Amino acid sequence: MSYFCFHKEGEYKMIKNVGTIDRFSRIFLAILFAVLILAGVVKGVGLVVMAVFGFYFLLTGIVGFCALYSLVGIQTLRRKAGIDF
Repeated sequence: MSYFCFHKEGEYKMIKNVGTIDRFSRIFLAILFAVLILAGVVKGVGLVVMAVFGFYFLLTGIVGFCALYSLVGIQTLRRKAGIDF
C-alpha cells in the first residue's frame, strides 16, 4: 500500500493519513508539552525528548501526514464522500 501518489511532471504528493480527532489530539499534546517545558516542570533528557515529540506531534498535526503511520500501515483518516470524520 503506497501513501504517495504520482502527481504531474514527476512530482509526488503525500496522501493524508491522520484524521481530524487524531490531528487535534496531536496539536493539543504539542501545546501541553510546550507549556510543561516553558513552566520548567521537565528538565534534562526528558526536556529534549518531550521537545522532539512535541515538535513531531505539531508538525504531523498541521500537515495531516504521519510517516510512522505509513510505515506501519495505519490510517486514522476515514473518508466517506470526500469528507473527513
